[in-house]
Amino acid sequence: MSTFVIFKLLGSLALLMFGMKSMSEALQKMAGPQLRHVLGAMTTNRFTGVLTGTLVTASVQSSTATTVMTVSFVNAGLLTLAQAISVIMGANIGTTLTAWIMSAGMSFDITDMVYPAFFAGIILIYMKKYRYFGDFLYGLAFLLLGLGTLRATGTEMHLGENQAVLDFFASFDPTSFLTTLVFLLLGGIMTFCVQSSAAVMAITMILCSSGVLPIYQGIALVMGENIGTTITSNLAALSANTQARRAALSHMLFNFFGVFWMLFVFRPFIDAVCGFVGYDVDMTKESAGVEAFMDNAAKLSFVLAAFHTCFNVVNTFILIWFIPQIEKLVCWIIRPKKVDEEEDFRLHFITSGIMKTPELSVLEAQKEIQAFSDRMQRMFGMVRELLQLSATSTGKKRGDQEEQFNKLFTRIEKYESISDNLELEIANYLDQVSDAHLSDDTKAKIRAMLREISELESIGDSCYNMARTISRKYRGKEDHFNEQQYHRLQQMMVLTDDSLSLMNQLMAGRKENFDINRTINTENEINNFRSQLKQQNIVDVNNHEYTYAVGTIYMDLVNECEKLADYVVNVVEARMGVRVRDN
Repeated sequence: MSTFVIFKLLGSLALLMFGMKSMSEALQKMAGPQLRHVLGAMTTNRFTGVLTGTLVTASVQSSTATTVMTVSFVNAGLLTLAQAISVIMGANIGTTLTAWIMSAGMSFDITDMVYPAFFAGIILIYMKKYRYFGDFLYGLAFLLLGLGTLRATGTEMHLGENQAVLDFFASFDPTSFLTTLVFLLLGGIMTFCVQSSAAVMAITMILCSSGVLPIYQGIALVMGENIGTTITSNLAALSANTQARRAALSHMLFNFFGVFWMLFVFRPFIDAVCGFVGYDVDMTKESAGVEAFMDNAAKLSFVLAAFHTCFNVVNTFILIWFIPQIEKLVCWIIRPKKVDEEEDFRLHFITSGIMKTPELSVLEAQKEIQAFSDRMQRMFGMVRELLQLSATSTGKKRGDQEEQFNKLFTRIEKYESISDNLELEIANYLDQVSDAHLSDDTKAKIRAMLREISELESIGDSCYNMARTISRKYRGKEDHFNEQQYHRLQQMMVLTDDSLSLMNQLMAGRKENFDINRTINTENEINNFRSQLKQQNIVDVNNHEYTYAVGTIYMDLVNECEKLADYVVNVVEARMGVRVRDN
């Protein structure tokens, strides 16, 4: 085999993988948020979950994309783990469409269709309105070109006439169970190494269609491919949170169980699929002649595609009734960490590992910002609690109360540091994503998210400023706030917390369902109350209700609450894409 043919083979595999990736990304850009809303809405029970996973994966040509979206929804609380398992089962069925596309490409020369697709694609790319469809055509053209080149290279290699290759595969006993296990392991290792089940499927089709690889060993490679792709997703989930690891493990258990029961009915099941496609398992080159044998072998690509589909459909039909048990098993295997994850800086949704498509990366960033927003409201709740502790002081600043105050203040300091780190990490991640070829909608989302994290970090700064002011007051020589001041501060903080609740309601839901007037009204109420307290403070200081120094600290807290509410409005403006205030 010449070096040129080897590079031609590797290059055609690279074209195939690039075409699959480009096509998947283009489909996700065209589908956009609607795809995610369908995934969130159509999972009312296990059957609709399977159907949804099948349709979404068939649409975007990527089971990884569907799995990542599903895990993100589980993390956000939009889907239960049980619903996610059903969607992942459906994703296994939807991904078999890829095998059918490749089997068609292996059966006849499709390279003639490639060049019109390239020509139409480049025209559409330069037409702004249809450029995503142009990207899709380009990806499809590369996929078909890769398949056509792979088929032609396989023919040029004359594998069916290569005695060394024939002797190698003939050295394995086709009736041996050990041979099946060897090819099963080989398929898993190959998939794990090349990070593409489509590439392994294409190699298997070339080997089988050329008459070199017997169908039983080819099917074992396909089964190994199912295992290899789950190892990849589990390694990628190692740095993710508990629910993500559970979802990835359920995917692995699903495929492992399928391979396990398939080994018991291996030959009868394959014979049934071969009979359905019309492939003669017992035909040999000597008995039927070379031409008839090669015609029969040409059907093997369809046999592999049919097996892949039947295997996943039957496996899903068996396991769909045991989803609650699978959920209990993965929860038992992967226990939640006992440490308080909130107290440590940790990105929950943005994970390292295999690079995902930009559209899915933006979804992960959105979920991370939502968690950031929730954390800032919890931080503000600690500030309210700190104020309450300072109010109950009776002059004794030692003992349990002071220890509790110090512990809470230290926790707020830690949250402020966490907010700084979150802003930087999310911004760096979005900067990496923005380097990719993105849709206009996604670019606008990234700009909005960068503003959101900046304003959320400012909310954290405001909370910390209030905590320092309360601490200075608590440890200082000034008099305590009087009962009326504490009451008014609590009123202001309740209003501020209401604005934070509205912000988090927007971050967790769809902006189309959010009533922005509620945020505007709360903001106006806070501003009016601040102005009222400012005037009242001047009167109270003049009437010697409390000292000027106490009044200054009191108004510092009031003004910081009003500033925090301004940052909240800025976040809402960024997410809604509108200006809430004129000033």
